Amino acid sequence: MTPYTFSPNTTMVMGILNVTPDSFSDGGLYAAPERAVARALRIQAEGAGMLDIGAMSTRPGHMPVPPEEELRRLLPVLEALRGQISIPISIDTTNPAVARAALALGACAINDVSGTVNAEMAEVIGEHNAGWILMHNNGGADSAPRYEPDVVSVVRKALEELAGQAYVFGIDEKRLCVDPGIGFGKSREDDLALLANTAKLKVPGVAYLVGVSRKRVIEYAGGGCRTASATVAAHVIAQLDGANILRAHDVKEAVAAMRVCQSIITAAR
Repeated sequence: MTPYTFSPNTTMVMGILNVTPDSFSDGGLYAAPERAVARALRIQAEGAGMLDIGAMSTRPGHMPVPPEEELRRLLPVLEALRGQISIPISIDTTNPAVARAALALGACAINDVSGTVNAEMAEVIGEHNAGWILMHNNGGADSAPRYEPDVVSVVRKALEELAGQAYVFGIDEKRLCVDPGIGFGKSREDDLALLANTAKLKVPGVAYLVGVSRKRVIEYAGGGCRTASATVAAHVIAQLDGANILRAHDVKEAVAAMRVCQSIITAAR
């Protein structure tokens, strides 16, 4: 099995597909497998470099569901996509059993928002030579603790520690990606500070993901709107500072902006 690797030197858009009834932005839109499959194919056609499928919401106030329910929502979509989609698929889950089943059906990476390096999940990642996205999560989407001396230094240290713990389980740095966890255990001011300091937060040799699409910080900074263009503004700032994966609901707009930004970066060099 060929290991899945991320690139810490390029940028791509990861398209979001929520097969849930209660996600904060698009809950219920793609809960039916046929609608989810159609959306996945549109995400690919719009230029995404990766598809991220989630079967349990992590929005503020979300209700956790058992792994059996995650699998009931997820597996029909993965089975239907086999042979139809060519871009890599990541699965947004914190459950090792869900990860194992999804990787067996062709997914190649796990987007793990738990904020921990779980030994059982590490075993699953190792068995399948999968990629592993590790997110900083200090209390979930409903809390905003104080960070001392500042949020950037605390999150940077935490991301280094997450990567280091994964190395102990034999996961190569090229198979890792870190995510500062915008909106997870942060105030809106914390979120903005993280978005303004991508270069300081990156772990050497490890890809870096920004997940800010339609989140509360976009509404906060954008005067009450969560439009695609408002999200794109945050993406461009992060990309200019070295972000490698831009996780987006509005894929077409995100891809166009990413390509323009990359062309400008290339011209400047």
